[in-house]
Amino acid sequence: MAKLYFYYSSMNAGKSTTLLQADFNYRERGMETMLWTAAIDGRGGRGIISSRIGLTAKAHIFDADTDIFAAVSAEHRARRLDCILLDEAQFLSKLQVFGCARVADDLNIPVLCYGLRTDFQGELFPGSAGLLGIADVLVELKAVCHCGRKSSMNLRVDDDGNAVKAGAQTEVGGNDRYVALCRKHFMEKMA
Repeated sequence: MAKLYFYYSSMNAGKSTTLLQADFNYRERGMETMLWTAAIDGRGGRGIISSRIGLTAKAHIFDADTDIFAAVSAEHRARRLDCILLDEAQFLSKLQVFGCARVADDLNIPVLCYGLRTDFQGELFPGSAGLLGIADVLVELKAVCHCGRKSSMNLRVDDDGNAVKAGAQTEVGGNDRYVALCRKHFMEKMA
């Protein structure tokens, strides 16, 4: 029986690297995969999953209107699919999370989702909330704060490195806009 997985963490924990390694492992064994990433995240190029260590792969893109279950079903009719790997899962809607669950349950294809748990204010993203609620397997990937503790928070910073305390939940960026911190140091910066 296929399962729905959610691999989550703060920034800089290697989510995309881990996804690309899993993809490589499936393909190396002659299995077929389908990769997905959010349309909103074009840092490595549109439809490209890229890691900070230089690994990349082409991927299908999803936005708010994408019916992931229908798209995977159509692809599965055209070719065998052994695994679905989805990056930037925090940007999924609740309905899309349930679509991923249907892929696992109805099509018997494992779905591995990778994403942030919380935003820059410590709030759950909709996709993350849905996955934390219904995923069969939850895996926390570890990143490290400058103090050596596990980082679990994502601090948004301005051009001068100061904490940003308000704004839209979604602002795509990398190390130029976000710093991964432990809760203690996050709270100090937000005070």
